[in-house]
Amino acid sequence: MDYKEARKFIDQVSVRGTDLGLETITNLLGLLGNPQDELKFIHVAGTNGKGSVLAYLYTVLQEAGYTVGRYISPTLFSYRERIQIGEGRAARNADREVQKRKKKTGLEEPLGTEYISREDFAECASMAAAAYEEMERRGMKLPTVFEVETAISFLYFKKRACDLVLLEVGMGGRLDATNIIRTPVLTVLASISMDHMEFLGDTLAEIAWNKAGILKPGVPLVSAHQLPEAEQVIREEAAAKGCPCTFVQPEKITDVRENIFIKSCEPGFQSFVYDSFGRISIALAGPHQRENAALALECIGVLRQSGYLISDEAIHEGLRKTEWKGRFSAIHRNPLVIIDGAHNPDAARVLRRSIEEYFPKQKKYYIFGVFSDKEYDKIIEITAGLAEHIFAVETPDNLRALPARELAKAVSRVNPSVEAAESIAEAVRRSFRMAGSDDVILAFGSLSFLAEVERAVRTHTEN
Repeated sequence: MDYKEARKFIDQVSVRGTDLGLETITNLLGLLGNPQDELKFIHVAGTNGKGSVLAYLYTVLQEAGYTVGRYISPTLFSYRERIQIGEGRAARNADREVQKRKKKTGLEEPLGTEYISREDFAECASMAAAAYEEMERRGMKLPTVFEVETAISFLYFKKRACDLVLLEVGMGGRLDATNIIRTPVLTVLASISMDHMEFLGDTLAEIAWNKAGILKPGVPLVSAHQLPEAEQVIREEAAAKGCPCTFVQPEKITDVRENIFIKSCEPGFQSFVYDSFGRISIALAGPHQRENAALALECIGVLRQSGYLISDEAIHEGLRKTEWKGRFSAIHRNPLVIIDGAHNPDAARVLRRSIEEYFPKQKKYYIFGVFSDKEYDKIIEITAGLAEHIFAVETPDNLRALPARELAKAVSRVNPSVEAAESIAEAVRRSFRMAGSDDVILAFGSLSFLAEVERAVRTHTEN
């Protein structure tokens, strides 16, 4: 099986949709020799902030010299982005020519990151496909595409002998395929809010209970600051399983200094002091990123207590170097274009907070697309009133996409200055015509269309 054939296999499996539960992934991995049992994991669940926390830990652990696997979803710019390897600093320094080539040729992987190669993906997918066919032959329940991709990632991380694997939950936690693991060194809960209610429950307590399902007996838990209803559930689950429990304390984020030159797309930093870690600088924009970084710092503190050698230098360098595109990221200037994956009400509130902090006086133009199963009415209610004009778009190539005209109709109830765009490229062209050089264009909603926005902006500005 080559890469093209492997992707065809993935596409064929994709028609099965979502099916939460651990029985099928257990059977699939059993046929593959349970590669996950030979790996050590940091398991991360939550509604918002998972990716940012993983990005901070990924970079810090590399700076500390560890070889780190990272499994994430959804991805923005490449299918292979979901399965990554980051070599320790010494290994990266020994391969300077590869890094120079990446920077010069504009390869899709960020510096210090290696996406799974087409050859490795094909090899691991071939093994997963053989197990899938054996399950079919035996009349067993067949795995979903996420279960197959999870199995492929475990095979690859085992092959590459990762010191640690950063594992992002796909949905919920308790019945998510990633919860098959038995060897986490740390579990992490990012901010929890209402999302995926059709699968996880109608109350915050139910959703928190689902996400806290990743806790393992005796394994330390580090959590973001949570709403009281969620925190109570998490503490009860941690006590029941004997998990040492640490929560971020936002009041310990002090002496905040802003030096983000996001308005000009130039590198910049925001800095703050958190507890005993001293002054921390991060390049990710938005006030919420301070709390995400604080969560990463608490995780690092627990890892140190568990015997992992992570120097102060690795912490400060890693946090400073962390990149996480698509999260309030500036991709163009004059006018400034920001892309952000605010796809639920809690993320929309965070986005509004960032808009109000950074752009209180500028005119704002939105390019907005979202899935039909999201609480888009609430997202609209939170964000639409700040916009001068809004272009509603349909996220491409996804059956869950909300049609642009239907989205525009919903937006019009809050902000009448809205229209449905025929395509993302049209929305980009029209917004550039309307926005002045000092104005801001914000593309947000589903992460699935942000890469196309970036391509459309690049095409528009280069022609």
